[in-house]
Amino acid sequence: MINQINKHLIVSCQALEDEPLHSSMIMARMALAAYQGGAKGIRSNSVSDILEIKKIVDLPVIGIIKRDYDDSDVYITPTYQDVDDLVKTGCEIIAMDATSSTRPGQISLDEFFKTVKEKYPHQLFMADCSTIDEAIHADQLGFDFIGTTLVGYTKQSTGDHIEKDDFKIIREILKQVKHPVIAEGNIDTPQKARRVLELGCYSVVVGSIITRPQIITKRFTDEIEGGKY
Repeated sequence: MINQINKHLIVSCQALEDEPLHSSMIMARMALAAYQGGAKGIRSNSVSDILEIKKIVDLPVIGIIKRDYDDSDVYITPTYQDVDDLVKTGCEIIAMDATSSTRPGQISLDEFFKTVKEKYPHQLFMADCSTIDEAIHADQLGFDFIGTTLVGYTKQSTGDHIEKDDFKIIREILKQVKHPVIAEGNIDTPQKARRVLELGCYSVVVGSIITRPQIITKRFTDEIEGGKY
């Protein structure tokens, strides 16, 4: 199933607890809509959402669990328990924060990844990175996929924009890693999605601009209200 995402679209179907579409049933229907629109993979947050999605769409799933901790900036699949829970869902790929920040309990990425890879040697893992150096490091650690998910969202990537200079960050990562690169993060137009695949990315994840109607609506209202005629 993993091969079917190569050079195709993955749609991120997520809604957090404070969002209007927060519901495993709704996310499953969103995944079905993405499937009907031609998506070849789904990215999903939480065990319940993944299980519901897998009931109605036969697509590979990138699974994550988002949790906030007081002692860590890492919030995407931050703990060993999260990995254990995701493995049980049968998701094809597990994505995790692969930034330079330490995990809860001050556990380094190196220690964390080594432990989970030894425990689950046949599970595929994706590194959610925010800088070129982080992507190179994740590649050296042996992640199966390198993602640009967190570019611009961390302290170390403040001010960075994924699309700047014709996706320079992605082009540099592609030059320096051997594992497949999945482009993700603020890729919010069909043209951008096509471009990152043209540059050599294995696949592309698009989320909010497809699956978060409140964000889509705000783009329209900001334009209208910000430039009163």
